[in-house]
Amino acid sequence: MPDGSRIGREVEDHGPAVAVLPYDPERRVALLVRQFRTPPCFVDGTASVLEAPAGLREEDDPEACARREAFEEAGLRLSRLEPAGRVWSLPGLSTERMDLFLAPYRAVDRTGAGGGLAEEHESVEVVELALSDLAGMAERGEVADMKTLCLVQTLRLRHPELFAEASERRT
Repeated sequence: MPDGSRIGREVEDHGPAVAVLPYDPERRVALLVRQFRTPPCFVDGTASVLEAPAGLREEDDPEACARREAFEEAGLRLSRLEPAGRVWSLPGLSTERMDLFLAPYRAVDRTGAGGGLAEEHESVEVVELALSDLAGMAERGEVADMKTLCLVQTLRLRHPELFAEASERRT
């Protein structure tokens, strides 16, 4: 401590991770995944969580990991990634530092089945959601996953035109 005294702390050595929010600027949708998460279920019975594709970084390159996770979980081949930050996911407990990305895609980029890896016991549902609906969920406090909320709000700040109503786009 600053005064020289010593105290104990628990640290979960989790390692680096990534999360990516794929969005289609033409159709104005985002590609998310829904999956069972044990801690929310344990705490309040939440059966599944809607999230941006994410995972632990097995590669040195965060962008390569984001592309791998997007393909494994959502069946999506990403080309361009827009860095959105590097954040501590739970700085009071975990060593996990997460690289966040936004990633434009087109419908033709969905080349795989997605669903996660069977050998990792992942059962991932791919969900394509209108950006306007996702923004409404964020405003109502219905995006329960912090990395996803951060990415949705970053997309709204960087690309507000994607969230404009059809009548606003015509003027």
